[in-house]
Amino acid sequence: MDWLGQYNYYVVFFLMMTGFYVVVARGNLVKKIVGLNIFQSSVFLLYISMAKVEHGTAPIVLADGTVYSNPLPHVLILTAIVVGVATTALGLALVVRIKEAYGTVEEDEIHDQDEPA
Repeated sequence: MDWLGQYNYYVVFFLMMTGFYVVVARGNLVKKIVGLNIFQSSVFLLYISMAKVEHGTAPIVLADGTVYSNPLPHVLILTAIVVGVATTALGLALVVRIKEAYGTVEEDEIHDQDEPA
C-alpha cells in the first residue's frame, strides 16, 4: 500500500489536469484565469510535496547528526504566490478592459467582432 503514502501527488495531478482542462475548454476569460490559478496551485503543491523531508527539522545545526529540511523551496513558493496574485490581478484588470471595449468576455464573440466583414 505504498501508493497511499503518495496521495498528495494524485491531488497535484488532479488539480493540474482540472486547471488545464478549464483553460483549454472554456471560452470565458474569467474562467480561464481561474483555471490558470488552479493549475498554479497544483504546481505549488508539487514543489512543497517534493521539498518535504521525512523527519526533517529546521536547519539549525546541532551536535547530533539530525536530518535537516531545506527551507528554500518553501520560500520560493511564497514568492511565487505573491507573483501569482499580482498576475491574477493584472489578468482580471485586462478582462475588465476587454469587457469595456467589446461588451463581452467570451473568446468566440471577441474573435467574431475582430474579423473583417
